[in-house]
Amino acid sequence: MTKPRILQVGPLSGSPSANARLADAYDVFELWKHADRDQALAEHGKDVVAIVTSATLGAKAELINALPALKAICSWGVGYETIDLEAARKRGVLVSNTPDVLTDCVADLAWGLLISGARRMSLGDRFVRAGQWGQVHGNIPLGTRVSGKKLGIVGLGRIGDAIARRGTGFDMEVRYHNRRARNDVPHGYAASLVELAEWADFLVVATVGGPGTRHLVNQAVLEALGPKGLIVNIARGPVIDEAAMVAAIQSGKLGGAALDVFEHEPKVPEALKQNGNTVLLPHIGSATYETRMEMENLMLENLQAFFATGRVVTPVE
Repeated sequence: MTKPRILQVGPLSGSPSANARLADAYDVFELWKHADRDQALAEHGKDVVAIVTSATLGAKAELINALPALKAICSWGVGYETIDLEAARKRGVLVSNTPDVLTDCVADLAWGLLISGARRMSLGDRFVRAGQWGQVHGNIPLGTRVSGKKLGIVGLGRIGDAIARRGTGFDMEVRYHNRRARNDVPHGYAASLVELAEWADFLVVATVGGPGTRHLVNQAVLEALGPKGLIVNIARGPVIDEAAMVAAIQSGKLGGAALDVFEHEPKVPEALKQNGNTVLLPHIGSATYETRMEMENLMLENLQAFFATGRVVTPVE
């Protein structure tokens, strides 16, 4: 039996076994192995019906339009800002992602960052490793209590909601900012992001990425959060104006930042690396074996469903 023809934009290096499972079930055109992509697409892309990609690898309009038989794009990951949805819709191409399965792990990591930033855990770890404990008078600077404080969330979607639920376990008052208020949650709504930042002790960024949210968290928001405030980002780096954040931390107008994502990954400003009021992680929000396996299974389930029924399980609307 002939295997269905798919195009894989790049290796899914963060997935436990996706590359092998794809190769076993499909006739995979491995685009990343071709130096001249245009020539490779012209020679091998005519029969490609589906693309497998990720939030990092994406699928631009040029790629979509170079595949005349394309009907589906199945992405590994929840983000889809790197996929040209307009180009896909014009061609009638289905797009799917892997939502829900990574919600808890990303929310857990947000809380790990928040607590680490507030209690200076990262700084304390470096302090001990450097052999400074017991060799200098005193200790690291005092941290900030987490329980009972005010938690602001930027983007109360699946992940934001999970972060908010965890906040109630810390006896926190929770407010959020969305494009519009929700009537199915008990948390307060802030129509203005600056207003939310002025109120909050901790501001967690959990909104979608893409052009519509680029630099949503700007200088005014960061300075409204204030010299004792902590910003946490587990969404997408460009949501925060990174240069403004660096300037605010250096000037003392922002208390600190705990970040899993950055504006120009994998580049991280040296000023953030050297500052004791930052916690920096290498974009590992979903990086547990359990979650990555569930993401892999759902991506493959979308692909299998498309070839069996012409539909996907978790379409991007």
